[in-house]
Amino acid sequence: MPKRPSVVSPASDSRSADSSRPLLVCFSHLRWDFVWQRPQHLLSRAAQTYRVLVVEEPYRREGATPHMDVSERPGGVTIAAPILPPGMSPQAEIDAQRTLVERLLDRETGAPRVFWYYTPMALAFTSHLDCDACVYDNMDELAAFKGASPELLSLEEDLFQRVDVVFTGGMSLYEAKRSRHRNVHGLPSSIEAAHFGKARAAQAEPGDMAGIARPRLGFFGVIDERMDVDLVGQCAELRPDWQFVMIGPVVKIDPADLPRRDNIHWIGGRDYKELPRYLSSWDVGFMPFAINEATRFISPTKTPEFLAAGLPVVSTPITDVVRPYGEKGLVEIAMTPLEVVRKVEGLMARTDEERAAWLARVDRHLAAGSWDKTWATMNGHIAAVLGDTPSASRARAGAATVPAYAATPAE
Repeated sequence: MPKRPSVVSPASDSRSADSSRPLLVCFSHLRWDFVWQRPQHLLSRAAQTYRVLVVEEPYRREGATPHMDVSERPGGVTIAAPILPPGMSPQAEIDAQRTLVERLLDRETGAPRVFWYYTPMALAFTSHLDCDACVYDNMDELAAFKGASPELLSLEEDLFQRVDVVFTGGMSLYEAKRSRHRNVHGLPSSIEAAHFGKARAAQAEPGDMAGIARPRLGFFGVIDERMDVDLVGQCAELRPDWQFVMIGPVVKIDPADLPRRDNIHWIGGRDYKELPRYLSSWDVGFMPFAINEATRFISPTKTPEFLAAGLPVVSTPITDVVRPYGEKGLVEIAMTPLEVVRKVEGLMARTDEERAAWLARVDRHLAAGSWDKTWATMNGHIAAVLGDTPSASRARAGAATVPAYAATPAE
């Protein structure tokens, strides 16, 4: 029988400082240290106002006594990871997580508490807990992903009944979910334009690019069932003189199933800070997403990131890429290997004048949004739920006058 669950924290716990600030507790299916994406962008900004605690999914370790491993990250974010022994029944794991979260939150004061859900699965061990505001940031349609729990849909329905406000990670997902709650807002993932804009200036080429010929087509992100790996292989076969550089961790698919050719380079994950250097060394951004249930509602963050880097992009017809990027002529859309090749050839044949005109349209579009604006809009909705307490007023400061990010900003 597993031993009594416990909480293990570092000697210095930043959450104990300024305990009058509101506490934001995020329940996430994504590891904070995995890939820097929507949760990290938003919650690192939230940490400027809230004490942010991210509760991850469990790690399973042989011989472990159930406990919560609490650690700090730069910027004031605290990560709490349940550590469980393997072999526990699903119900025993839920019970252990319930106890661990209860004990973690028992140490908190009476400051306003916001629960922020990325995964409905966390409701199984948190539904009995009280909070002052409850948020569902529905960034993906998780039920369509490979390996999704059969309980996810029913728990999501329960979550819709519980939350005060729902955000969606894209407009197609907003259209699918807006009738399920009274307070739903489509807030597509945004952009740190200054960070990716570094790629427009000369950058020192990463060492692992030095031996790769040009032209280079590049991708960065998680490599899983959402990627059409066959399309990558077929394009590489059609143009053996082009180099395909694929950055990102491989998850939920067998690496042995990836196409292997001399002109395809699977180089693994790279740090977010390093990405502008890579993008600066590429000629075209390539987004070879599969067209399947897992990609039906995705809104790829990398679309505006490629554009901010000044990199022309070819993508398969993902709805939230076609609208607005394809319709505005900011991204080229292609479905078949031959279409991809033709679109890339057209991009590389652009004159300097054509490229300058395209970049001007890109910059007008990107100027309408930023992660700062997206977070400020979200924070305004949370503050409205919290009400006019002193803590809520601090949370709302600077948010009310910031417009929501427009999915299709005027040019």
